[in-house]
Amino acid sequence: MNEVLNNILAIVTSVDPVLRTAIAGIAMFLETSILVGLVVPGDTIVIVSSTAVSSPAGYWALLITVIVGSLAGESLGFALGRLFGPRLRASPLGQRIGGGHWERAERYLARRGGLAVFISRFLPVLHALIPLTVGMSPMRYRRFIAWTAPACTLWAFAYITVGTLAAGSYRTVGDRLHYAGYLFVGGIVVFLLIALGARTLLHRTQSKHMDGEAPGPVVDGQGQAPRV
Repeated sequence: MNEVLNNILAIVTSVDPVLRTAIAGIAMFLETSILVGLVVPGDTIVIVSSTAVSSPAGYWALLITVIVGSLAGESLGFALGRLFGPRLRASPLGQRIGGGHWERAERYLARRGGLAVFISRFLPVLHALIPLTVGMSPMRYRRFIAWTAPACTLWAFAYITVGTLAAGSYRTVGDRLHYAGYLFVGGIVVFLLIALGARTLLHRTQSKHMDGEAPGPVVDGQGQAPRV
């Protein structure tokens, strides 16, 4: 196991640091922009990139790049929602996603407002639909970015820190412990399982705000319950 991991880490580390960091930022830009987040595995790319971090400067460069890439992607989704939202929703890809997902995103935004923007960053499907949905709503961009910026920062900090610490710990003890590779892989797997569990719990607790009657209006990011 150690030999395999050494080879993998050597390959990742051999990539130019600037290029490696840029790839992670671009991956997050694509993941958080319109619909691409449904197919681009941004979290995997970020974790792999973080395993090559070997200095505080590299850590902060990767963290800032991933955050900026995420916010740029979210901003693009918002802008496209403002300009082309209904047409994108009616496009072949939008139709393939299904009207149910769009309606849930609209309902969730209407009922939870800015909080929906924050929480959706950690939920599957919704994290790709909410920026576009917000763009089609009356919520202002400055309120949207105020809610999504801390969510993107928290996400980036968690993934990059875990990848960096796991790889750093492995490099420290890898030559002395023959089972260090299993500890490295186990640490990453445990983190991903915790992330999956948190997403599942969030989805269960928030699903009541996504289902039911048609959504009410959103007034400058303040969710309003639908009138009956």
